Amino acid sequence: MREISAKKISEAVTELCLKANFELRKDILKALRLALKRETTARARNTLKAIIENARLAKSKRIAICQDTGLVSIFLEIGSDIVIKGNLEGALYRGVEDAYKRGYLRKSVVDDPLTRKNTNTNTPCIFNVNFAKGDKLKITVSPKGFGSENKSAIKMLRPTASEKDIIDFVLEVVRNAGPDACPPLILGVGIGGTFDYAAQLSKKALLRSIDIKNPKKHFRKLEKDLLKAINFMGIGPMGLGGRTTALGVNIEEFSTHIAGLPVAVSVSCHATRSAEKIL
Repeated sequence: MREISAKKISEAVTELCLKANFELRKDILKALRLALKRETTARARNTLKAIIENARLAKSKRIAICQDTGLVSIFLEIGSDIVIKGNLEGALYRGVEDAYKRGYLRKSVVDDPLTRKNTNTNTPCIFNVNFAKGDKLKITVSPKGFGSENKSAIKMLRPTASEKDIIDFVLEVVRNAGPDACPPLILGVGIGGTFDYAAQLSKKALLRSIDIKNPKKHFRKLEKDLLKAINFMGIGPMGLGGRTTALGVNIEEFSTHIAGLPVAVSVSCHATRSAEKIL
């Protein structure tokens, strides 16, 4: 059995939180540059140029890509041959707190959803644990702002629903988001499972590079069809019109019950942030 200390995990979380907030993912930056080449209107082109320049400055000056530095979700994939020495939950919280202190990142977490007193640490964070074979620990950090999070939605479709029904629901979510979610968007779509698991799938979908398509042919086609339909809406960068309303649509699916078809859509802005490391 391989031993990994809680301190090492905490240090990795700090590193990843800073990286995610300062450095826009390569796949998204690549998609923004390609979108700039496709756009024909001056307003859309100027908006994309500003977004790309913002990402450049954030990385070079080590400042936040977006002022909303999010509520942090951490995804852990723990090898079966690993022993964690120390308190895992505490390590994750310390890692987030240290990053937000060191990086002068905005602390946006309140301790109670009704009384709403700021914790001033950007903790607690949310974490998900999955297990795998081997002696590695994969840590993925995703700080997500709530301008886009507030526009996410879930719908429990009937089992007889068609792919068109799914497309119509996703388009409805994008239409309701409009400019408020800071397009161009990245959409994570979770299909199947239960009410809660579909939402979790949609969040995990956002972590996948938009250059990597779903391995199943019919879901791969659905991703393509959704992206085409969304960009045909004409909402455009920052809602000012244009061909680029979304940069990518990622679908994650899971088995479900004979009586249902859960579909969740995690809406994410042009500053979709995540970073990962394997210990």
